[in-house]
Amino acid sequence: MGGLDASATTAPRQLTTAHGLRIAVEGVGKIYGEGTKEAFEALKPTTIDITPGEFVSVVGPSGCGKSTLMLMVAGLLKPSAGVILVGAKPLTGALTDVGIVFQDHLLLEFRTALDNVLLQGVIRHLPLPPVRKRALELFERLGLAHAGDRYPHELSGGMRQRVSLARALVLSPSVLLMDEPFGALDALTRIQVRHDLEQLWMVDRQTVLFITHSVEEAVGLSDRVLVMSPSPGRVVEELSIDLPRPRPVALGEEPELAAYSKRIYDHFARLGVIHR
Repeated sequence: MGGLDASATTAPRQLTTAHGLRIAVEGVGKIYGEGTKEAFEALKPTTIDITPGEFVSVVGPSGCGKSTLMLMVAGLLKPSAGVILVGAKPLTGALTDVGIVFQDHLLLEFRTALDNVLLQGVIRHLPLPPVRKRALELFERLGLAHAGDRYPHELSGGMRQRVSLARALVLSPSVLLMDEPFGALDALTRIQVRHDLEQLWMVDRQTVLFITHSVEEAVGLSDRVLVMSPSPGRVVEELSIDLPRPRPVALGEEPELAAYSKRIYDHFARLGVIHR
């Protein structure tokens, strides 16, 4: 893992052209066990419009429907109401042009790090040489060049999660969905992987939906932050983060980032999520 130069990372940098897809969530809600006595409304009808190549984070208290929203955008969970458009087409099944990163790395223990990533090409019956080339490029950019032949149990938690990120990006998807991807990492590793993610996104410019409990992380990574209410969740606040990239490595050292975070915490206080 290479060292970080905090002064170098705060200089404005030109972003590449976005190649992501628009995601339109139109009146989408979810009721688990609908029509039964155990019915539970996890997400109130919600409308979100994410432009191509935009990095959008969703923050909110536990159980507010953040992960439910992401699973519906992935096409892995059917909404109870509303429609989701990806590009210009309604989503009717599992989204294919997508990479997904969960809190658990979900790597196969019997495959090396590189083989875990190449499996994406194997499953889709793609020619492997270009997939391998892309995988090796990602390993280089993520500080994993020496780790391709190692097994997951031989890697640190941060390295395993970077392999998971490489796996999600190896086929150059237009959409990247991330559900608490850094939640199991220690503070310093979390900073490094967050930095790695931003650097990759600035080059590849997927459309990103990032689910997190961390207000600072959301502000530090995002173009826009959506704030959700307690369960049943709905988007109650939207905050555009108008700051140059790349963002500072140490988020607490940037007064403007701290000011954005305070606005979100103030909103949670008004909702009764936190008490002061």
